[in-house]
Amino acid sequence: MNEDIKWMQRAFALAQQAQAQAEVPVGAVVVAADNIIGVGFNQPIATHDPTAHAEIMALRDAGQHSGNYRLPNATMYVTLEPCAMCAGAIIHARLARLVYATEDAKTGACGSVFDLLQTDVLNHKVAIEKGIMRDAGRTLLHTFFKEKRVT
Repeated sequence: MNEDIKWMQRAFALAQQAQAQAEVPVGAVVVAADNIIGVGFNQPIATHDPTAHAEIMALRDAGQHSGNYRLPNATMYVTLEPCAMCAGAIIHARLARLVYATEDAKTGACGSVFDLLQTDVLNHKVAIEKGIMRDAGRTLLHTFFKEKRVT
């Protein structure tokens, strides 16, 4: 659990980078053998790329770092429950584990709206740990969207 908090704190630091760029504050890290092999934060607005979610950016970075698109011994830490696109990429990367802070009741595809990572229909299942630093994630998102509504 302490390791999960350590890596989730790094994901939150990345989420703050997204927020500083007026992006939805979501950050992700991919960890293997107790080392970060990939990092990412939301950047679809800045890059004009609807796929530039934190998870996708972290997977791209991890793939480059490891020299392989398959990451079977890796864990992703992300501040918000992944959407269907990101859950699909996590499955294709064959991640062993996903740890996320806050559920996404509107588009969450890892248990809230859908559960793509645990379905028997697909050929790979990913272990999921939910709620690590949940309150911090909720606060970060609530504050971000509250400020957006004011401006």
